[in-house]
Amino acid sequence: MTDFTHKEKEYFMAQALKEAQKSLAKEEIPIGCVIVKDKEIIGCGHNAREELNQAIMHAEIMAIEEANTKMGNWRLPDTALFVTIEPCVMCSGAIGLARIPQVIYGANNQKFGAAGSLYNILRDERLNHRVEVETGILKEDCASIMKDFFRKRRIKKE
Repeated sequence: MTDFTHKEKEYFMAQALKEAQKSLAKEEIPIGCVIVKDKEIIGCGHNAREELNQAIMHAEIMAIEEANTKMGNWRLPDTALFVTIEPCVMCSGAIGLARIPQVIYGANNQKFGAAGSLYNILRDERLNHRVEVETGILKEDCASIMKDFFRKRRIKKE
């Protein structure tokens, strides 16, 4: 488990927010993710479902794939995953399967969250891998990018 200062957590979450901006620029749901090992980013991702026309292209999945490639291993021990919004069921499963020990997310996801809001997959004692979870880093920034996106989307539909 990596110990980060509050300033370091904010720095890495800001990098995840930059990834979310990439999704926003493509009119995708703006979620971004970075994976950190030894305080260096080894994987980045942003939502790209519409762009790639693939349901599984969530920010966390893209970041895990990049980190796996960079590390040459499907296991990602001694890493931390920073994501702007609470991971969904699929992404929480992938995080566990990749053996990522630490997740830090910005804002809760009341409709799809699987790291405490609706489900708690990352800490479920029935599973063989449990993850340390921290929430609330740059929470307002992470929540506002989503709220703005959906507000504009609703206006566009009218």
